Amino acid sequence: METLKNLLKKNIRQYGMLIALVAIMILFQFLTGGTLLKPLNITNLILQNSYILVLAIGMLLVIVAFHVDLSVGSVAAFVGAISGILMVQMKISFIPAVIISLVAGGLIGAWQGFWIAYVKIPAFIVTLAGMLVFRGLTMVALKGTSVAPFPAAFQKIASGFIPDFFHGNGLHITTILVGIIFSLVYIYFELRNRATQKKYNFEVLPQSFFIAKLVLIVAVINAFTFVLATYKGIPNVLVLLFILIVIYSFVTSKTIIGRHIYALGGNEKAARLSGVKTNRMVFWVFVNMGVLAALAGLVFAARLNAATPKAGNGFELDAIAACYIGGASASGGVGTVIGAIIGGLVMGVMNNGMSLIGLGIDWQQAIKGIVLLFAVAFDIFTKSKNA
Repeated sequence: METLKNLLKKNIRQYGMLIALVAIMILFQFLTGGTLLKPLNITNLILQNSYILVLAIGMLLVIVAFHVDLSVGSVAAFVGAISGILMVQMKISFIPAVIISLVAGGLIGAWQGFWIAYVKIPAFIVTLAGMLVFRGLTMVALKGTSVAPFPAAFQKIASGFIPDFFHGNGLHITTILVGIIFSLVYIYFELRNRATQKKYNFEVLPQSFFIAKLVLIVAVINAFTFVLATYKGIPNVLVLLFILIVIYSFVTSKTIIGRHIYALGGNEKAARLSGVKTNRMVFWVFVNMGVLAALAGLVFAARLNAATPKAGNGFELDAIAACYIGGASASGGVGTVIGAIIGGLVMGVMNNGMSLIGLGIDWQQAIKGIVLLFAVAFDIFTKSKNA
């Protein structure tokens, strides 16, 4: 029991937000009369929040490095405009157009990263300037009008689904099998990690709690895939998100680059004296953010089937809020990819649930602001308690 308490104490932010997510879903499931967890609405939740979750992954690294990026919404809009001009007006095939758009996002990130990492202008100022510059360039590029429609193949990035190779009647069999396979893979890695921790005498959950945890998570995975299977199956954008989560979780927790980013955010001077090339790390964090902002812009454009001058409005605030709600520290050096995803889902479920019960956008904004404030206050409180 003491081990369990210690583990909960060390992971209080992540477990707390996970519990909060479940509680919010139960609340809105009751308030909406069961609409929230219907297959159609679950699928809509994934599609509506996919681009925010992509941004949250990149923003997490920026916040962990003790910086912030206010330009991501404008960059997403600008790259969406570039993709619209390339695919709709210039009739370039969607694959080369997507590659060009992602490279453009990387160059924008490099531009901002240069001023922040090497000229030492605060990230807040550089990205605030970027927010204005790229919003203006979006207006110029699109001449104040929307560009549409995109090719059908490009639209499938955000609105397509994995085909059912088994042609189930009323049930997407491929999705069910994916859930089972994913459950087995999850159990394998959990057992392997537990064995490794025991080998090196690390604290582990008691066996009964460990088994209960496995059963609960496997049940959630298969319930989720079953709900998707009763509609159209797994959306393509969910596969994209899963790949990003796996890659960035691995990079942040298992690589030297990830350790250096956390060291940079924890104490930049100490990291530099320890041999971390801090300027280079900051530069590449912003290049990465630029690429992910471009990807989010492409996903949003594909979902909307248009490049519009107003695209991306408020994206940066939702992405930042997702990271802080999901456990990232305002002081840098703390946060996880999974936590950012949970934070993004909290925001997404709240937006969706409040819309379903007919709450106005004014109250939605006010409530989201209060949630963000309390999330950061909780971070400061837990830090002071552990000090």
